[in-house]
Amino acid sequence: MKQTDDFFINGFATVENIYTTEEVCKILQQINQANSDKETFRKSTDLFAIRQFLKEVPLTVDTIFNDKLKTVLSKLLGDKYFVVKSIYFDKPQTSNWYVSYHQDLTISVDKKQCLIGFDFWTVKQNQFAVQPPLEILQNIVTVRIHLDDTDENNGALKVIPKSHVKGIYRPENIDWTMETEVSCNVSKGGIMLMKPLLLHSSGRTTNNRQRRVIHIEFSNLELPTELNWAERINLNWQAERTTKVLQASRA
Repeated sequence: MKQTDDFFINGFATVENIYTTEEVCKILQQINQANSDKETFRKSTDLFAIRQFLKEVPLTVDTIFNDKLKTVLSKLLGDKYFVVKSIYFDKPQTSNWYVSYHQDLTISVDKKQCLIGFDFWTVKQNQFAVQPPLEILQNIVTVRIHLDDTDENNGALKVIPKSHVKGIYRPENIDWTMETEVSCNVSKGGIMLMKPLLLHSSGRTTNNRQRRVIHIEFSNLELPTELNWAERINLNWQAERTTKVLQASRA
């Protein structure tokens, strides 16, 4: 698959037509139902987000992990990958929210533990985050599932190709005489693949079009025994849980 080569060389790739229109509609319906049932999701005029998305909206799991996505993931991570983070973002039509260039340098873990190579600890809403050794970040694959057509006018990610191979690359050190910027436009039902160390940014919405994205991070690398991934989801277990939820809802 050409996109696999692009991903490893450039740090990102886009793959269209992973989901049908019907599958996208089904996912959105399940999100809307969860939103109406719960009052704990973060909302503002510029951003709506559901953190630990797959645990909060487990009915989406069977639709999200269709055969096409599984094929892509197996080419990148083999057969023993698991989820380490999932977030749903809804960028409204009138959003002025933007994010400047950065790398995704932290992971979510279950507790704070003094370990060599794990630095810059933070805690927010009882969730611990830490910057781990580079080899852990290098192993993570981010998949962004696009539920709307997305381009540079409604918040498509802009990236700097091959910046993921340069280690910690501070935005203030970007040499624009050497680097290029690419807008990762993705149609509804497509996905963007990204390495966390890839420098990326997101602009304001200027075309009055909504942008909804499911952001899922995967790994096949275990943490030191003293730590656990805070949001680890073993997909076989999650599928079984989803089946039970569906059976209970039909009873």
